[in-house]
Amino acid sequence: MKPSTHRRAKGAAVLSVPDGAPPAAASVHGDGADAAWQPICRLDDLIPDAGIAARAHGEQVAVFLTEAGPFALDHVDPFCGAAVLARGIVGELQGHPVVASPMYKQHFRLDTGQCLEDETVRVRRWPLRVDADGVLSVGRPETIHPLEAAHASETAA
Repeated sequence: MKPSTHRRAKGAAVLSVPDGAPPAAASVHGDGADAAWQPICRLDDLIPDAGIAARAHGEQVAVFLTEAGPFALDHVDPFCGAAVLARGIVGELQGHPVVASPMYKQHFRLDTGQCLEDETVRVRRWPLRVDADGVLSVGRPETIHPLEAAHASETAA
């Protein structure tokens, strides 16, 4: 399928992350003390270079364990609207850890959520932390910039 024929799922938003914001992996060791953290599993339960789907803060989250550490993104593929990203293939592309969506094969960077094939599309990153007992917890996701969210809903319609 040609990139020009792909459609963004209805309600999918473009995300804004401030310049200089730390990558998701930096939150693994406890950044974001003011966020509410929800335990999802033990870090030892994750399989390297594979994803799992979890429910945290009322939403679906895809969690991946790589050599660079654990990462979490939205589980819903913004191109098709299906909750499938945790089932994607984890690897490295252009020097970045990525997951390839099992639907239309777009690659999403695990550290930023940025789609490599379409620079206007991103999925939210979720902060992670591991406590002293090895329990992996998910914090609140990054927020959507209101102006970009309005633009995304106009283009998705």
